[in-house]
Amino acid sequence: MAIDDALAELKDEFELLGDWEERYRYVIELGKDLAPLSDSERTEANKVRGCASQVWLVTEPGANGTLGFRGDSDAHIVRGLIAIVLRLYSGQPPADILAFDAKAAFEQLGLSGALSSQRSNGLASMVARIRRDAEMSQAA
Repeated sequence: MAIDDALAELKDEFELLGDWEERYRYVIELGKDLAPLSDSERTEANKVRGCASQVWLVTEPGANGTLGFRGDSDAHIVRGLIAIVLRLYSGQPPADILAFDAKAAFEQLGLSGALSSQRSNGLASMVARIRRDAEMSQAA
């Protein structure tokens, strides 16, 4: 699925929900579906800096030059945010990852106004890490 299609799908799902309390619960539910990372993957190298909670992201090369991402956190809401980020970025080619405007996407989903500044900064740190890995993949 193209990154813009994944965003449209998420946006439709969020619009079906009423207020932010319902959306918040939905984000937490999304996080419950994440497969946990193994202890051996919870390394300093996989840790995302700039997040208030513990966050780990694993980047894996996929088919046809795409990148796959897996992630985990020790906080329920952050696991949900990781699930959203992975839904948008995992399986995408590096060029599409780098061309995607995450800030605009999170505004469309209403996340920008609903998250604390710490959570917003953490979300931005996750995206920065994914973009860095995409840049490194392109350079290789």
